[in-house]
Amino acid sequence: MSGEVPGAMRAAVDAAKEKVARLHAELPRWELVVWTAGNVSERVRGVDGHPDLLVIKPSGVTYDELTPEAMVVCDLDGALVEGDRAPSSDTAAHAYVYAHMDEVGGVVHTHSTYATAWAARREPVPCVLTMMADEFGGDIPVGPFALIGDDSIGRGIVETLRESRSPAVLMAQHGPFTVGADAKAAVKAAVMCEEVARTVHIARQYGEPKRIEQAKIDSLWERYQNVYGQADEHGQADEHTTTEHDGVVATEEPTA
Repeated sequence: MSGEVPGAMRAAVDAAKEKVARLHAELPRWELVVWTAGNVSERVRGVDGHPDLLVIKPSGVTYDELTPEAMVVCDLDGALVEGDRAPSSDTAAHAYVYAHMDEVGGVVHTHSTYATAWAARREPVPCVLTMMADEFGGDIPVGPFALIGDDSIGRGIVETLRESRSPAVLMAQHGPFTVGADAKAAVKAAVMCEEVARTVHIARQYGEPKRIEQAKIDSLWERYQNVYGQADEHGQADEHTTTEHDGVVATEEPTA
């Protein structure tokens, strides 16, 4: 271990463990993973001069064993800070994203069937649905091929998402990674990514779907990010606003 959780961060780390353990259950619920594949992490912001940490699941542990106590804590170099098991094999990728994208508070990786099929083809999912314009602001991009074991995957995620409004990237011949303001937002993005990957795949069985014009994508994205949903008495988006797209229900995150 590289250290221990600072006392000033103890409550925040424990809350993140509870949240991350609970959110892991959403991955098999939405059929985004099989066996022990996939992972959810959340950043814990440092306080009193202490650096940020991340909470993630341990490697090779089944989903029904993922209690808050089973979660592990790492620093942003991917080194274990707290936990009895080795962290997920994707921890280095998560850590690199947090270290290089300060706005990101949650990261999710799955091998969901349809999104991974697009990744296997190294092909972006084209923006042919209004839901894609809303959620992803355009195509879901493809990141470079990279091997697990160092921060290569993380570098590919960061380089790709910096050039896109999408919270999802299909890492070539690997699978989707999603990011969000927190872990819940990243899980929502993973659910939506698989939904649109499946829908566009089915649409292609009947012919090539027509892309939405860029100006209309921009308009839809701007509306969904800043106008859609219920506002509070101050005119701000309600952080508990519930949205539904084709049967996929999720909670919107607040927007600036």
